[in-house]
Amino acid sequence: MGTVAVLRRYPVKSLRGEDLPVAEVGAHGVAGDRTHAVVDRRTGKVGSAKNPRLWRALLTMSATACPNGPPGDGGAPEVSITLPSGATVSSRDARVDELLSEVLGRPVRLADELPPGAEIERADPLSVLAHGVDAEVPIVVGSLDRRAGHPDRPLSFVDYAPVHLLTSATLDRIRNLHPGGAVDLRRYRPNLVVRTAPGAAGFVENRWVGRCLRIGAQLVVRVVVNTPRCAIPTLAHGELPRDTNALRVLADHNRLPVPDRGELACAGVYAQVVEPGTISNGDQVSLLPSDGDG
Repeated sequence: MGTVAVLRRYPVKSLRGEDLPVAEVGAHGVAGDRTHAVVDRRTGKVGSAKNPRLWRALLTMSATACPNGPPGDGGAPEVSITLPSGATVSSRDARVDELLSEVLGRPVRLADELPPGAEIERADPLSVLAHGVDAEVPIVVGSLDRRAGHPDRPLSFVDYAPVHLLTSATLDRIRNLHPGGAVDLRRYRPNLVVRTAPGAAGFVENRWVGRCLRIGAQLVVRVVVNTPRCAIPTLAHGELPRDTNALRVLADHNRLPVPDRGELACAGVYAQVVEPGTISNGDQVSLLPSDGDG
């Protein structure tokens, strides 16, 4: 069906991430993915560029997991954060909260453990398209706390499921529909991009919901839902400028029903880990037979 083309992780939620040649994937997803997040000291909410009016400056920074550092007291790895100035700061540096607060214009702290009752704000993406990133638009507040009715949610800062997959066919489809013929996978923040076989066209992963994929020799994931897109793909990501068409194309051409959310613009799929494993670029990806196949 295809091969692994790109592996990525995002050590700090809503910061830009890093490419990987090899990834260990367990129940919580890619090792080192979203182990940290910025938390607003005033409200206690987890910072996310899904609410761009408050948090889009998160995407001016990037994060990498330090490969050889020992885990912290709570088991979280050390993370290196690159600030807009190009300077770097460790997650263990006493100055990290102060420096992040300066960039974000509000008092924040860097957390490596999911706070009890953790909540996140998601702006209505089509309202952001219509009114701009500085407008006050409808907000949905969601829970990240697995104790709040989500017993299966991993203990990390992921929103819904631990693995996010996207196909090259979908990226090609977006590129073909985009008025400027442009697309950059970094806007959609996947953990894994599957290079689909020649001839695969369109939003092919739409048909994977409810199915299992084998990736490499060990990893098996179950696709649970299409990925509803927020305002993040439209925002500036470092050197990538703002691009409203990164979402508008999906709103016009790939709206799908999402449980408890209605019909939303989608690209990619979320998956849960059935069997953990190590994967590498170039590994084979295959769609496993469903109960009704054969």
